[in-house]
Amino acid sequence: MSNKYHVLSHPLVNARLSQLRQTNTNSKDFREGIHDISLILGIEASRDLEEETFQGQTPVGPFTGTTIKPKVGLTPILRAGLGMTDALLSLFPTAAVYHLGLYREKVSLQPVEYYSKLPPIPPIDTCFILDPLLATGGTACAALAMIIDWGVPISKIKLLAVLGSEEGLNHVLNEYPELEIWVAAVDPTLTPDGLISPGLGDTGDRLFNTIRV
Repeated sequence: MSNKYHVLSHPLVNARLSQLRQTNTNSKDFREGIHDISLILGIEASRDLEEETFQGQTPVGPFTGTTIKPKVGLTPILRAGLGMTDALLSLFPTAAVYHLGLYREKVSLQPVEYYSKLPPIPPIDTCFILDPLLATGGTACAALAMIIDWGVPISKIKLLAVLGSEEGLNHVLNEYPELEIWVAAVDPTLTPDGLISPGLGDTGDRLFNTIRV
């Protein structure tokens, strides 16, 4: 497995994820849990961002401060990726947000693009792709192909997911072995319908309270 593949190992993340797994967790608590785990993912995935220094003044005296040097862009995969966006914006408040609309066709399980509005030339240095669930890996690979074709090198892309399957992660890493991946947890099984098991269910429906009864 690539040394750029990271699974969080933290009691707070484990407890929050366990709450998200529960069928009786309501949409408000589900959104808050996705936000909290995404925040931790963002902090961990930002460890190696380049810094630059500046000279400042406190009420007591001068100091040398730092800022994040690269221009960061966030790319949530619609619609579930929106649940991760606010957490990353709290870390990178000036980041540009580029939405990618991709859904998985239910029979073939292949990704289908329905929305993209990327500018002609990427004005960013580092791109965080946000997708709460990495099930088959097909949607993530499609998003990666779009971002790379846009002009962002794989070395400047980080994929963040709340939960992945072993099969999906292997798929992505086989296609993009140099990709940096951060995931909060990994489940071992995919159902015949391409759902992570035990998983979280349909993350988009649970985020936006559109579950069909």
